[in-house]
Amino acid sequence: MSRVLIVRLDSLGDVLLSGPAVRAVAAAPEVESVWMLCGSAGAPAAQLLPGVDDVIVWDCPWIAVDPPPVSRESIEWVQNAVREPGFDRAIVLTSFHQSPLPIALVLRLAGIPHITGASVDHAGRLLDARLIPGSTLDEDLPEPERALAIAAAAGFSLPADDDGRLAVTGIGPAFDELGVTSPVVVVHPGASAPARCWPPGSAAAAVRMLHHGGWSVVVTGGPAERTLTAMVSHRGRYARDLGGRLPLPEFAALLARADVLVCGNTGPAHLAAAVGTPVVSLFSPVVAAQRWRPYRVPHVLLGDQFAPCRDSRARECPVPGHPCLASVSPADVVAACEALVRAGAVQEALA
Repeated sequence: MSRVLIVRLDSLGDVLLSGPAVRAVAAAPEVESVWMLCGSAGAPAAQLLPGVDDVIVWDCPWIAVDPPPVSRESIEWVQNAVREPGFDRAIVLTSFHQSPLPIALVLRLAGIPHITGASVDHAGRLLDARLIPGSTLDEDLPEPERALAIAAAAGFSLPADDDGRLAVTGIGPAFDELGVTSPVVVVHPGASAPARCWPPGSAAAAVRMLHHGGWSVVVTGGPAERTLTAMVSHRGRYARDLGGRLPLPEFAALLARADVLVCGNTGPAHLAAAVGTPVVSLFSPVVAAQRWRPYRVPHVLLGDQFAPCRDSRARECPVPGHPCLASVSPADVVAACEALVRAGAVQEALA
């Protein structure tokens, strides 16, 4: 029996997108347990993924958005943390702009005998199984399929009865404290990168329109976004403001209760996909939509995908006026919400 470490060191959304690959590893009969090595931003998502037995939390100096200093103590800590469980294999999951080689070196020096990753650069003895992006790995794959391809290079594939969609487990109890009636729309106006946010004034106007249109509206955000959620909810006048109040399992339960989520390219879009909730995706083209759009869940993609910021990977909008998302009107979002609910009603009627 083997023990496998899966490495995904960046955001909550990226960890959620690795879920099918985790399940592929966990389903192998020879695998005794699956652990994940994640940063503090992604660890809460790892704890919800089916197939994960334990999580090691370490903020990586070359991956984290707000990276800690590089120090001998930090590297020795993570080496000791991954050495103690006695892993037989490690699988390093990365996006197209990341290299697996620095962490592969750390893992190799910690004694892990077999490491898999995708690297444009020559890997030498750092990787035992290597995919080459642009050659043996299609660079335009959606992120869950990219992760599955890396897992397959290590010898792990999804079983026939797994449909490969995103999934979470251990979510909170059914969210019934809202005292609302359908349709319910969750509006999540924030994101870790400002370039991926719809202008707050537009979000506030959409909340008001949705409320007047008969929707039960809930506004969500992290603890640092309470000022934003108060503004977008009109201080609770037109929406229930839950900014900073929901741990991830309870947030997942809320999204499972909702009819639609409205958000940018951010982790909640992938959490909604994992619980099967349709998404109105306000998608800034700073990264490619084909890689990071909501995966295999009904969604409407809004935003100018050919704006000048396209593929820039900018965290702050490089174009005055933020035209890729400022061009989306509140009426566009309301219409997209209505279209998704109508489509869902048709699907239920045909089922």
